[in-house]
Amino acid sequence: MHTFFIAPTGFGVGLTSISLGLIRALQRTGLRVHFLKPIAQPHPGDTGPERSTELISRTLDLSPPKPLGLADVEHRLANGQLDEVLEDIVSNFHLAAADADVVIVEGMVPTRQASYAARINHHLARSLDADVILVTAPDDEDMSSLADRIEIHAQGFGGPAHSKVLGVIVNKVRGLELADGPPANRSELKQTLKEFALALKQESQVLDTDDFRLIGCIPWEDTLNAPRTSDIAELLHATVLHEGHIGSRRVMDIALCARTVPNIVERLKPGTLIVTPGDRDDIIIAASLASLAGTPLAGLMLTSGFTPDPRVMQLCQPALAGGLPALCTTTNTFDTATRLDRMNREIPVDDHERAEQVTEFAASHIDHAWLQRRCGAPREARMSPPAFRYQLMSRAQKAAKRIVLPEGDEPRTVQAAATCQRRGIAQCILLAKRESVEAVARAQHIVLPEGLQIIDPDDVRARYVEPMMALRKGKGLNAPMALQQLEDNVVLGTMMLALDEVDGLVSGAIHTTANTIRPAFQLIKTAPGYNLVSSIFFMLLPEQVLVYGDCAVNPDPDATELAEIAIQSARSAEAFGIPARVAMISYSTGKSGTGEDVEKVREATRIAAEREPGLLIDGPLQYDAAAIASVGLQKAPDSPVAGKATVFVFPDLNTGNTTYKAVQRSANVVSVGPMLQGLRKPVNDLSRGALVDDIVYTIALTAIQADMNE
Repeated sequence: MHTFFIAPTGFGVGLTSISLGLIRALQRTGLRVHFLKPIAQPHPGDTGPERSTELISRTLDLSPPKPLGLADVEHRLANGQLDEVLEDIVSNFHLAAADADVVIVEGMVPTRQASYAARINHHLARSLDADVILVTAPDDEDMSSLADRIEIHAQGFGGPAHSKVLGVIVNKVRGLELADGPPANRSELKQTLKEFALALKQESQVLDTDDFRLIGCIPWEDTLNAPRTSDIAELLHATVLHEGHIGSRRVMDIALCARTVPNIVERLKPGTLIVTPGDRDDIIIAASLASLAGTPLAGLMLTSGFTPDPRVMQLCQPALAGGLPALCTTTNTFDTATRLDRMNREIPVDDHERAEQVTEFAASHIDHAWLQRRCGAPREARMSPPAFRYQLMSRAQKAAKRIVLPEGDEPRTVQAAATCQRRGIAQCILLAKRESVEAVARAQHIVLPEGLQIIDPDDVRARYVEPMMALRKGKGLNAPMALQQLEDNVVLGTMMLALDEVDGLVSGAIHTTANTIRPAFQLIKTAPGYNLVSSIFFMLLPEQVLVYGDCAVNPDPDATELAEIAIQSARSAEAFGIPARVAMISYSTGKSGTGEDVEKVREATRIAAEREPGLLIDGPLQYDAAAIASVGLQKAPDSPVAGKATVFVFPDLNTGNTTYKAVQRSANVVSVGPMLQGLRKPVNDLSRGALVDDIVYTIALTAIQADMNE
């Protein structure tokens, strides 16, 4: 088990952001990572739980021990009880280290009140026998000064050459912003970061060695430091005149507006908080007009305790109804601006969206491969949710497949396609009229990336009539019937797939599962060796990823069909890096129960084992016997699967669909799928309640499936 102690070189280096990113980066490698904040350091105004611990808990589904209270620690330090404090911290550390491959320990941040932090950090690192990783931020200093500061702080832990001092992560590196924003594949950004790292190493003989490494170099990103409008309201103790989208809009910029309307027009941009006296009706109306025109302002902040005339507010009602937040504060504009300038930019504990974005961004700029080599292999190979998501994106990017999206002007689909195109996950093809897609993009403030292909179905539909008749020649399909069926974009997209013009299809955001799957049955057919099509969900539990099948397609499979579903699901799991240990689920375990349903599962297990002798499969097993080691040992002590199953095959659709939704909703678990299996070419269905991220993951799955079929 390894311990990494994260030591800041000063105040405001973004220590918690680095802890989040470091944990995520290590989780991607399959390591079990736990976290400990030894001593709480509340920010002014904090009344709830310790911020770092709470953010780690909420964002990464960990349960770190509660840190020691700062007041108590300071009291004991003043009484010369350092050893007792360290003993308590070591006790908490052992709680955090249970079943862990790596523990991340976040050191104290030096502040005006905690000037002793560096000394305490030295004792903590030594007491926990931890490897030390420094965290710093350039703070507008030159490379030489930054290198010197890093070396000075390394000396506090034995020097840069000490075996326990691993290196440094440089955070908040400004001046790396690209003119058009960071590209999807980040190749240009990576090159820029590489140049920064090289320049830093050239200033330091220490950094340019194998003993002390530059472990991460993370650029400044404005969007990751944008608070919500609701956070501003809380900071200023503002009265909320109209909530609108106060909890989702983010403050990218603040505009103090005291000039005439023509002179503030250029400041009316997305994400801008308009700060103006409450009696400036002209500015209030101008901001409302901008909002109605499609500019998602962060909000209106009215100062000096003035509230607009009710007639003015009535005039602005359409903008307010469209989501524009309106707030009022009693302080004047100058004092309001001063408080806004001094606001704490730390991530609020309830801002899950921002915490997740920061986590992913930081993780993507940390050398997790080197850290993994430092840690060695995990004690048991497993696929954690972060590792699964990372693998998904990485493999999809390498596959570089063309995925058609028949619901081409559906807003979530457009956003997902733009994301996939920018990040290089897939070459997406939207089936829709260009003007319709562009209208959606404008309304949703989506930037359509270069290379995103949009095909007007009316322009191409006719050329698929003859090929479709050929594919369905035994079904009596004539030209008018084919043309009529091709009016459905799902059918049109499936024909594109059948003719190898695209590599996969994703649909279902507004269509039913039957609408998505039926054309695939008719035009794509099953893969060689398979007689049916089934589905799986990847269930991203906190500790690992499990596979559930079949939860979407086959209502009541017989024993032979159930065996095939088990084999398909096992192969799919292994294809995505999940070791297949298949549990055939029933209400009975082993020979304890009888009945038609139990016998079906027992027979399916026998058939699957005969067809795939090397497959680890057992059944019938109750869910708890399959999933919980202690229960499995009690109910099925000789089973190779009980207590450690990774693939759960349900006896029928009723059981499977109910179980996956119960787990997903009750335990707040992300599920990726359904992924269809058994088709010659990949077609995947979406839930009609799918989020943008769900669609992105499904597109990535589809791209990987297409790559595996080659």
